[in-house]
Amino acid sequence: MSGIMHTVDQRTNLAGSNRMELLLFRMNGSQVFGINVFKVREVIVSPPLVKMPKSHTIVRGVAHIRGKTISIFDLSQATTGRALAESAGNAVIITEYNRSVQGFLVAGVDRIVNVNWQDVLPPPQNAAGAYLTAVAKVDGKMVQIVDVEKVLDEVNRAGGVQLELQDSTGLSQHEGAGQYHILVADDSVVARNQIKRTLEKIGVEYTLVNDGQSAYETLQAWEKDSSSPFKRLAMVISDIEMPRMDGYSLTTAIRGEEGLKHIHVLLHTSLSGMFNKSMVQRVGANDFLPKFHPDELAGLVVARLDALAP
Repeated sequence: MSGIMHTVDQRTNLAGSNRMELLLFRMNGSQVFGINVFKVREVIVSPPLVKMPKSHTIVRGVAHIRGKTISIFDLSQATTGRALAESAGNAVIITEYNRSVQGFLVAGVDRIVNVNWQDVLPPPQNAAGAYLTAVAKVDGKMVQIVDVEKVLDEVNRAGGVQLELQDSTGLSQHEGAGQYHILVADDSVVARNQIKRTLEKIGVEYTLVNDGQSAYETLQAWEKDSSSPFKRLAMVISDIEMPRMDGYSLTTAIRGEEGLKHIHVLLHTSLSGMFNKSMVQRVGANDFLPKFHPDELAGLVVARLDALAP
């Protein structure tokens, strides 16, 4: 199992090429699921778990791993309501995103595959409410990419583990914010809602789209429409990992078009690590912010609005 993740820390060259690598895994049944390798620290055989009293129903227990006590979530219980069966073959995917580390208990991992974001599509409309952020076809089979941010958010809101994802109550309306507009691109429903609440507290207008391609097409359409918010556009806030076009490729496309290249771009992502800061400079984004602290996001938005004020 250790061989699967042997070169994960060397895979950052994919960033900016509109490609990603998925770690494929199974839960109950034969359906194949995926998670972005950039979210994964390591994969281990499931260790003994210690059940914590009054913990969230999907928290299978905690384990002491690499000198840290980590909560282990039953991903099957979280997404289907069916607890994962006990098995000697169970694995734990240790992940790091949204500034936290947690493990996901799964029936087993398969392999890592390289896919183009253009081949990764939003989930079907009738999958609303499902724990999917995207789907992709791999070797003729449909892989469901799990919205692990939604899983983490629900556990946090229920008080299952202590994570730094709570909405701030200290944000307030910013003078003059209503005259500006912000375009937000993010494939996660949870992330879009979090950003939406922050922008509403500031008082700035916004448009939400769920992938980089939609954001790029929206900007192109706005530029040609005198009645659009284009002239009032303060910035674009973009996730990095999105179906069809990732945030790096979106930024590159914006910088490569004469009428758009002036746009202020903030990359706002659950991914972490130095490679993101390096890629920000390479593709020409103005700033980078790990998810999710509303005060920090608000601070960058307000600073941009202040810079635009006459």
